[in-house]
Amino acid sequence: MAAADFPAEFSSDSPEETIALGERLAGFLRPGSIVALRGGLGAGKTCLTKGIARGLGVEETLTSPTYTIVSEYRGRVPLYHIDAYRLEGDEDFENLGGPELIHGEGISVIEWSERLPHSLPRNLMSVEITITGDQRRLFKISGMEQAGGNV
Repeated sequence: MAAADFPAEFSSDSPEETIALGERLAGFLRPGSIVALRGGLGAGKTCLTKGIARGLGVEETLTSPTYTIVSEYRGRVPLYHIDAYRLEGDEDFENLGGPELIHGEGISVIEWSERLPHSLPRNLMSVEITITGDQRRLFKISGMEQAGGNV
């Protein structure tokens, strides 16, 4: 499926559907791709990332990196799961070595990406997640055509 064929909006009624969406998104990602996730607490950011990891062949169990900030997983390419929630902003990200991660050969998925307004390039995949019901989520996806890497 070409990027232009992928829907700009997707609804999920369960964590399983969210994981399946993540697996589909993984097919658009290449070394150097960045996925910027936005959404409130419990919106499904980590659940979507689990699907991306599965789609990239990661066999390890993915967990939220809230306290570690960055978790690295091995699949077909390295996956860097970054949680910016506890960062004070761009300077904290830079001091952590974040720019080297996102401009490397891995794929970076960043939760709470809005906390890093000056650190992320324009050519990324952006996913806005809205809670629309108990288990229901709305995913607004943009930048699919740019997801092939940030180089």
